[in-house]
Amino acid sequence: MNLSGLGLWTAQFDFRPADVVRDTVQELEALGYNSLWIGENVGREPISQSAIMLAATSHMTVATAVANLWARDPLSMAAAHQTLTEAFPNRFILGIGVSHAKLVTDTRGLRYDRPLPAARAYLLAMDTLIQRYRAVRAGHAVRMLAALGPRMLALAAEFADGAHTYLVPPEHTAAARHILGPGKLLVPEQAVILETEKDRAREIGRRHLRRYLTLPHYTNNLRRFGYTDDDLDHHGSDRLLDDLIVWGDETAVADRIRQHRQAGADQVCLQVLDPDFRGLPLAQWRRLAAIVPDAGS
Repeated sequence: MNLSGLGLWTAQFDFRPADVVRDTVQELEALGYNSLWIGENVGREPISQSAIMLAATSHMTVATAVANLWARDPLSMAAAHQTLTEAFPNRFILGIGVSHAKLVTDTRGLRYDRPLPAARAYLLAMDTLIQRYRAVRAGHAVRMLAALGPRMLALAAEFADGAHTYLVPPEHTAAARHILGPGKLLVPEQAVILETEKDRAREIGRRHLRRYLTLPHYTNNLRRFGYTDDDLDHHGSDRLLDDLIVWGDETAVADRIRQHRQAGADQVCLQVLDPDFRGLPLAQWRRLAAIVPDAGS
């Protein structure tokens, strides 16, 4: 699958009706964005929303980032994957992941088990149960695993086409590429604030970080890269915020993309943080479309 060019990561479509979503993704495709990555929490169901977006566009790749594996049995997930891949060849990526304990137990009322064995068993079950699928089959269906730690990244290398990473600095991208090897896809998310005033940018950034710094998968991963409790407390230190969220102008964003690409990313999907928590950052997306994501030297 071709993941050249720029990608976007967003959950902001949850706050707009479907007709606005269709119109907007058509504009994003016309602006030159190569891929669109959509999350899952308590908003729209991401696989069916992917179908809306794929039907509204002609060549953009749409990816779930990520579909919660606890929410669907393995055959249902595999069947959805086949359905969209057959209908839209080479345009759909099924990104799946283990989510977080409190989002599974408190939000969904489901049981959360040890994530690594659960992910391994789930991927194996998908591969086994899809043999029972009797509809028209797709060609190769691209599957990526949300992965942060070294063992989950190794699992992605073994049982998926690559890994999607989230809330990581370029140093993590380099480590992830080393574990995945050269033949796997690696697409990190990169948070972006198009704001040059430092205090305002960091205010927006901390509003974003505070929801993630209570989740052990993220904090444990950040500690592996040298961040301490001082960095993780109070919604993130300046150092942590600046390493995880690029703020400033298009030049600053292009430089951060280049760092991830030099570290081994196939594509970087940009998550624009709007001052309005529910805002659709269309103006910023239009500005960022002019960036040429050159890997550099």
